[in-house]
Amino acid sequence: MFGYYFDLAMRSLKRNKVLTGLMVLAIAVGIGASMTTLTVMYLLSGDPLPGKSARIYYPQLDPETGADVRKNPADLLDYISAHDLWQSGKADRQTMVVFGSIKLQPGLAGQSPFMADTLATTSDFFPMFDVPFRYGGAWNAADEARGVRQVVISDVLNQRLFGGANSVGRTIVLNGTGVQVVGVLDHWRPRPLFYMLVGARYSGGDTGGYYVRPQDVFLPMPTALDINAGNFGWFSCWGKPDRMDLRNAPCESVGLWVQLDTAAKAAAYRRYLDAYDAQQRALGRLSHPANTRMMSLHEWMAYQNAVPSDVKLQTWLAFGFLLVCLFNTVGLLLAKFLRRSGEIGVRRALGATRGAIFAQCLAEAGVIGLLGGVGGLLLTLLGLWLVRQQPVAYADVVALNVPMLLLTILLAVAASLLAGAFPALRASRVPPALQLKTL
Repeated sequence: MFGYYFDLAMRSLKRNKVLTGLMVLAIAVGIGASMTTLTVMYLLSGDPLPGKSARIYYPQLDPETGADVRKNPADLLDYISAHDLWQSGKADRQTMVVFGSIKLQPGLAGQSPFMADTLATTSDFFPMFDVPFRYGGAWNAADEARGVRQVVISDVLNQRLFGGANSVGRTIVLNGTGVQVVGVLDHWRPRPLFYMLVGARYSGGDTGGYYVRPQDVFLPMPTALDINAGNFGWFSCWGKPDRMDLRNAPCESVGLWVQLDTAAKAAAYRRYLDAYDAQQRALGRLSHPANTRMMSLHEWMAYQNAVPSDVKLQTWLAFGFLLVCLFNTVGLLLAKFLRRSGEIGVRRALGATRGAIFAQCLAEAGVIGLLGGVGGLLLTLLGLWLVRQQPVAYADVVALNVPMLLLTILLAVAASLLAGAFPALRASRVPPALQLKTL
């Protein structure tokens, strides 16, 4: 029966090619606009650590002194608090992160020194966040404790310095100090760069900067404190900082991430965090009332409103445009079906039921949706190509994957069926007797 309805639909669409073209175009344009923005939204709001995000947490307390009590704890910790919590070993894994930049002296003749983004961190960072390696691996905790001068570099920096060759064991010069390369990252592009997602909710929705590439230089925390003093970033300070001594600076500058593999461990760590905060207040180092919090990675991303606000707005506007396109398609289908009242009346007189007429008309709407979906897919590919030409940090990660491709076709067919439901219902209720009298 479906094949019969499909044949009738194709015959009907060929009889009025202009009207068919207008309906297909309306569906295609609406689908193309909405799926372009939805694909970008999907790519930017995905899970950066699939299957593991629920076990990654971000502990917080309020280290600031001499200020009004804040509703929410600070986005970053002071070094002392972060180091104490990290050194406790209460989590399955724990890592500190501090952002900064460092002067890099290339080894090849003719290349000028340049500043590279750097991350001072600890050995658990790489296994905790499933960071892939092309060559070598991360430094170990024992070397980190001894202050061995080692470094992990990105694949991009490795290409720039060594032409993409295996550089493990080679030496690069950072701030005038030679450090040994122990690992080169493979392509790694978490979306967003969640481990540095701080202060985003204060940015007015401009969070595109959190979709940049990861840092090029990853240094063990002790090595970074030794050779890169003065080049770390501060979130905020409540006293006059000594920029050369991060360890004693009255500033929020260090992020702490912990991996807790069970709910019981997460509950225990929350109790430990509260106990540590209470202990530090009893010692007089912290002066605020208790103000602690621990969010999972997903909760932290939602709290920070990680997806850029302009992407959210564009998605809503595009689906609003799709709705307008659907209303236009409803009007065109209604006009098309009602113009065939005589044909429908004859079919009803020959024994066709209302359900059969409804199914025939709906099949025709579905074919229009399928054709519109193909057109919408082409327009989506064009739209994504245009996004990749824009000067936005996430441009290079925008692409149509298989789930979104299938969704494009399904959405087009579903939208056309929805648009065709009312016209098909009206057509199925055409009185056959009245139409036969006019023939």
